[in-house]
Amino acid sequence: MAGFRDRGDDVVDLQVVPYPAATIVIDLSGGLFVEGPGGQANCGSIAAGLIPGPVSGGGRNIECLQIRLSPVVAHAVLGATWELSGTVVALGDLWGHDARRLEEQLHAAPSWDDRFLIAEAALARRYEAGFALDPEVAFVWDLMVTGQGQVRVDNLAAEVAWSRKRLWSRFGCQVGMSPTRAAQLIRFDHAVHRLAAGRRAAIVAAETGYADQSHLHRDVVAFAGVTPTAVAVAPWLAVDDVAWASA
Repeated sequence: MAGFRDRGDDVVDLQVVPYPAATIVIDLSGGLFVEGPGGQANCGSIAAGLIPGPVSGGGRNIECLQIRLSPVVAHAVLGATWELSGTVVALGDLWGHDARRLEEQLHAAPSWDDRFLIAEAALARRYEAGFALDPEVAFVWDLMVTGQGQVRVDNLAAEVAWSRKRLWSRFGCQVGMSPTRAAQLIRFDHAVHRLAAGRRAAIVAAETGYADQSHLHRDVVAFAGVTPTAVAVAPWLAVDDVAWASA
């Protein structure tokens, strides 16, 4: 979890770089808007599955709590995660009145630490009441994360003693995208963080398993909607080392 606040009078407009996690953003200011890759716009608190495309957000006098959830956790917390893949939806559509009560509790909390504790308790309740991923699907996801997306996807089924067809079906139903696309998203994430750290695109391409710099360029444009040069200075990406220091 990370808290964000901007008290300026000007409208903040940010390009949100896709990340290999489901995301909840709880609006504490009443002025947040988020637009998904399909052009769907939402005001207020939102939830999103794994999003293979550019997202933008902003508003004036923004204050919000952002929560990133591994698909292993998100499946239980958010429910049908696969239905959220590639979309941004109002949190109230998923949680009903619970979303509004949580917003009120977080807004009334005296500090960010108190807010984190309140949100953590709410997530724990939903996780305990939800349905976990198949252990095999969770194991495959962990393999992808550990390998930074540089895994031989065709060998993953053998790792869990499943047929390729069964793994692709169960993974897609529970995570929201195919194992191939999920691995690409994880690899993209590691690549853009290296770009943001100032490393040259050609070196990043070699480090993160891309065939060449052109391959990296195509992937960044497909996921983020901008070039590697532009994504390297994206404001939302630049705050990750502060907001998610232990990630």
